[in-house]
Amino acid sequence: MTDRSPWTPPPRSFADEAGRSIRIERGIDDRAALVGMYESYAPHHRAQGLPPVGQARIEEWLDTVSEGLNVVAWHGDRAVGHSALLGGADDHELMIFVHQNYRLSGTGSRLIRSLLAYGYAQGVETVWLCVRPSNTIAVSLYESVGFERAEERGSDLEMTLALQE
Repeated sequence: MTDRSPWTPPPRSFADEAGRSIRIERGIDDRAALVGMYESYAPHHRAQGLPPVGQARIEEWLDTVSEGLNVVAWHGDRAVGHSALLGGADDHELMIFVHQNYRLSGTGSRLIRSLLAYGYAQGVETVWLCVRPSNTIAVSLYESVGFERAEERGSDLEMTLALQE
């Protein structure tokens, strides 16, 4: 079994690159705040139709997402990032969204590390994701936490990470 102990499971707090106090917590406890984050999400940061647009569609999507393992990044009472592991018994898909005002602040990398630690503790075996190869910042982030390039499918790159070996 791979030792992932350097990954700190949530809850955890840190100062981001801008000096803001961010905390990461398990679960979706304040759904209204998370809906608010997604409602203010910049259209050009959306990928593959996600996050959806409009409160009703966001609420419906969160109904599905809440069935997985979720972590949320908070700045005060404002949700600023959300990541989840969705899937079956063996492999889980990783999704992550960081509000545009908190990108490149270290929030995304800590959010992913916290989620992977949470997943590891819950017995998740394999994590996968799809990303556009042209999104070099995201690809670098995923590689920095151990994801490996698996295959390119059309305009997407599939990456995988074995949590339990």
